[in-house]
Amino acid sequence: MAGTDRRATVLWAALEDILDEFPGATVLDIGGGTGGFAVRLAEQGHRVRVIDPSPDALAALGRRAGDAGVADLVSGEQGDLADLAALVPTGSVDVVLCHGVIEMVPDPAAALASIAAVLRPGGVLSLLVAQRHAAVIARAMAGQFQQARDLLVGGPGAVPSSARSAGRRFTAAEVEELLKGAGFTPSARQAIRVFSDLVPGALHDNEPGSAEALADLERAVSSLPEFLPLASQVHLVARR
Repeated sequence: MAGTDRRATVLWAALEDILDEFPGATVLDIGGGTGGFAVRLAEQGHRVRVIDPSPDALAALGRRAGDAGVADLVSGEQGDLADLAALVPTGSVDVVLCHGVIEMVPDPAAALASIAAVLRPGGVLSLLVAQRHAAVIARAMAGQFQQARDLLVGGPGAVPSSARSAGRRFTAAEVEELLKGAGFTPSARQAIRVFSDLVPGALHDNEPGSAEALADLERAVSSLPEFLPLASQVHLVARR
């Protein structure tokens, strides 16, 4: 997968399965930044609109789309989830990407309801969230035992007060309940980055063949429920 982080192959494969259902889809990428997803999707013939709060990221998105020859299929607009109703017409989008955003909003349930409103009936949401159990392990391994304990007992969407900038953390079950409350039907979930954040970077970056082997291992465990609590992120697919 040239030009793509091999450790993200599980997520890309899931997106491609989603978009096979929507040739020439209208895609909304919330928090899409510099276009890591948007440009590649545009290269596959989809029309992608990126909403992001950073003007610098949007400028980089424009340059990237131009360099890839897909500037006519990619647009960027400054804003965030709170602005969604004012920026995007109701029922106008086939697929929404919301990756690493729900963790940072003050009201995840309201944010998901806003996303549901812009999707057409039958439209699909690709939702990537930080997973709480893995964060507990990471905090404990770093010697931050109180933060680990706070995350463990804090309940849905909890984050220790000493680490607010890191955003909320969820379990897959908690997010599925939020999705159902917003009118979605969850249809799939995958473990993302089970091992990639635990293996020392020097190992998988420098050892010949290690990056490919790690990607193969991530794919092998992504659908196994036993490994879901260890994943740094959980990818959920839900239909409007």
